[in-house]
Parts: sequence; structure tokens; C-alpha cells
Amino acid sequence: MTKSPMTDNRLHLQHGPIDIIAHVDAPKEVCHRLYSGAEKRFTTVLDELVGELDLLKQPWNSDQPNPRGRIAKKMIGAVAGSETFVTPMAAVAGAVADEILEAMLTEAKFQQPSLEIIQRMYVNNGGDIAFWLNAGESFSIGVVDNPGVPELNARVSLGYEIPVRGIATSGWRGRSQSLGIADAVTVLSESAANADVAATLIANEVNVDFPGIEKRPASEVKDDSDLGMIPVTVAVPNLPEDKISIALEQGARSARIFIKSGKITAAYLSLQKQTLVIDNQL
Repeated sequence: MTKSPMTDNRLHLQHGPIDIIAHVDAPKEVCHRLYSGAEKRFTTVLDELVGELDLLKQPWNSDQPNPRGRIAKKMIGAVAGSETFVTPMAAVAGAVADEILEAMLTEAKFQQPSLEIIQRMYVNNGGDIAFWLNAGESFSIGVVDNPGVPELNARVSLGYEIPVRGIATSGWRGRSQSLGIADAVTVLSESAANADVAATLIANEVNVDFPGIEKRPASEVKDDSDLGMIPVTVAVPNLPEDKISIALEQGARSARIFIKSGKITAAYLSLQKQTLVIDNQL
């Protein structure tokens, strides 16, 4: 495990596949104490997850036994009730971000007036973000459609009064394994775990039949994949505009269902320079 405070008052925590950047906007002494709380909680995270990995890699069903760990409970809670195939691992990055943020919040509440003098804080776990805001504050994020091309494609500012505290992105590029062909699906929700699952499932639905779209069994692409032999996307050719529109609309239908159920607030879908923004007005 590695941990290193960074020059701009951020904390870097890394252990195995978990790679976190945390930031607290507060006086230095408060930041130091909250970062210590985050580090202490982080030391147990990977072992806790590995201890219940067999359960967490099973497709969700209502007869699953209750997990022991706090993060595992968040993961199963985020997929509970799903009518499509999904394992709790779809929520792992977001759930870890939520847990580390909660650890810092708990530390802040130990000594008054710590919470009152914190403006904002966030935990970014590989692009899945949990954040906290004080009254009157806001949190701005930029969306990058293609991780290989460092270009800012969209920006959103979230205020204290908006009930969003989690952001997640999924798609066939980067670290994600996706059944679909979306370059990126970014979701806003009340928690990072919920956003993580919704982004995964919406991205799975961004799909269309077209020659040259290449898929391979997930376990051949990544040895420890929870998707087994389910085909995941490994290559997408340039698509005609009408095919892109069809694929995005498939994902948009899924996003609207998530919004109607109250599980997410909004979703941004991107495929080869075409984008859709779905919120509760659409």
C-alpha cells in the first residue's frame, strides 16, 4: 500500500487495483486529521473486499446472504432490485469512494467546529467520485469522453442544494468492461455506489449491430472478471451517424428508467462525438 500527501493538499492512496485521490478544502490542521482517518480506514479496504469476493462476484439475487463488510453492504445495496444481470462488483469503485468519504466525515465530527469550517471534500477512486459540500458551496467536474484523448467534453457544477453526492463513468474504453459501445456514460446520483451501477448498466445498453464491432469473453480480456464468458466490447469502428443515434437512444431509454425510479438524477451519454444529456426534464 502506498500513501502520499501531494503538494496541492491532496492525498494519494493506492493498494492493488484501488487508486484514490482525496481532497479536503479546509485549514491545514483539519485536512491532516481527516487524511489520517482516511488512511486508517484504507488499510483494511482491500482485505475486506477480498474476504467476500466470491459473494460479490455472484449475480445479484434476492436470496443472497448478507455480507459482513460495510463496503460489501454498500455494493449489494446499490444493485438490489436490479432486473438485469449485474454483480455487486459493478459498484465496487463507487462504494470504496463512499466509504473513504464517510471515514473523513466521521473524523470531522469528532472535534468541533471541524465540520463547520470545511468547505468541501471529495474522494476520487479511478474516476468514480464521492463528495461532500457545506451550505453555499458547489462542486464542479469535467467529463472526458475518451481517456486516451485528454479533451474536456462537458462540464457540470453541482450546488449544495442539489441532491447529488456521487458521480461515476463507464464505457468500453479505459478500465471498464462494457457490454455496450458507449465511449462514456457519466451518471449523477445520491451516492457514488449507485452512480457506478447505473453508469455500468446504461453503458451496457448503448449498442447497435454493425460490422467491425469486436467483442470477446470478459474472462479472456481480464482474468478476474466477474462477467465470466459474457462478451465485452474490445473494438468499435467508425459508425454511421444513424447507427450512433440508435445506440445512444438505447442507452437513453435505460437512463430514463433509472431517473424515473429515483436512482439517478441525470446521465451524459457519448459515442463518437454525438452526445445526449438525460435528466428528469427529458
